[in-house]
Amino acid sequence: MTRIAVLSLFAAAEYGQQYDLLLQGGHVIDAKNKISAKRDVAIAGGKLAAVEPSIDASKAKKVVNVGGLYVAPGLIDIHVHVFAGEGPEYMGGSSVFPDDHSFRSGVTTVVDAGSSGWKSFPDFKRRTIDRSRTRVLSLLNIVGTGMGGNNTTEQNTADRDPQATAKRVKEFPQHGVGSKTAHYIAPDWTAVDRALEAAKLANVPLMVDFGQFTKERPFETLVGEKLRPGDIYTHTYLPSVPMMESGKVRQFLFDARKRGVIFDVGHGGGSFVFKHAYPAMKQGFPPDSISTDLHISSMNAGMKDMLNVMSKFLNMGMSIDDVIAKSTWAPAREIRREELGHLSVGAGADISVMKIETGDFGFVDVYGAKLKGNKRLSGELTLRDGLVVWDRNGITRTDWDSLGNYGPQDGTGWDGTLGQRRGGGGRRKR
Repeated sequence: MTRIAVLSLFAAAEYGQQYDLLLQGGHVIDAKNKISAKRDVAIAGGKLAAVEPSIDASKAKKVVNVGGLYVAPGLIDIHVHVFAGEGPEYMGGSSVFPDDHSFRSGVTTVVDAGSSGWKSFPDFKRRTIDRSRTRVLSLLNIVGTGMGGNNTTEQNTADRDPQATAKRVKEFPQHGVGSKTAHYIAPDWTAVDRALEAAKLANVPLMVDFGQFTKERPFETLVGEKLRPGDIYTHTYLPSVPMMESGKVRQFLFDARKRGVIFDVGHGGGSFVFKHAYPAMKQGFPPDSISTDLHISSMNAGMKDMLNVMSKFLNMGMSIDDVIAKSTWAPAREIRREELGHLSVGAGADISVMKIETGDFGFVDVYGAKLKGNKRLSGELTLRDGLVVWDRNGITRTDWDSLGNYGPQDGTGWDGTLGQRRGGGGRRKR
């Protein structure tokens, strides 16, 4: 237990209160526990302490009214690029720092999808993982140096070492959740086969971004034969995926899903078109998980952020329960981190509080085509291990004109301390 959590417990005990924070009156959606109803949520020591129809407010040190809002587990984005740093090497030219984008979108856990490989992972851990308040996990690229700043790096078959990749994943089990191959364009199966071998050796799932499709290496073979149950194909609604025939979703996709292949969104800057996604949704082929493929280009184009991608599916007919399930519990299971993505008592208090705004909205795909919609998700409040890391409208705060001659309020820092911030080589005062 952290020092801050211990101090919170002492403070609560002093006033006869057993909870640090109570979120009261929200609509809880928790797919694992099959909850979609009004519930109060109590937090103590950074953990979920109670989820009940009604909890006595006097038992909490702090009570926040979240009536009219949706309370969900912290969102999990299983396809991002966050190996940011100096220069274009190791995706440095297009990756972003996770904390700059995660919490404001309700995301508490991200999975970097192949930006680093077994050679570059220690640098990724030093630069990003160890310095981030966001929980950062990793799918290791089968290319040892990782994705690189250009498309030539991932064509290097000499730098694909399944044994070294698997060894690195097992060396860091708290961070490594799978292997990844992407952008390979040669007309052979080298990239997929070696990444699959690494996944087998490490006993983890494989994620594939297939690159270019050829007659020697058809997409149907990838999802119909190569990928195992539990392996993940990302970029499901990519323009070049042979998804539709005469306006109908092709049967091989349903067959692949039936045998356990997972289809993830991976929106990105070039991998999502409504002309595939909309009819697929109407014909019973939704994604298994929702993810962004966050990077510099995608965040400034049609993708924008996790809540925007979720809103697209909400406006294509997916229920709010399913949208949240496919952004929480589903990805947690896919990466085999079932301690995440739910609001069970005793679990870490990663929580996303969201609002559905109504109005006239527009959503854009990677070709620049627009979908009109009347619903949009916004991130109101995000908690990481029970601490407030994003509060859009100050719902956890006290009105200034009731405070008198006030000074700094409790919990203004990243880690709950006054005027201090973690990361970047220690703490610094404001």
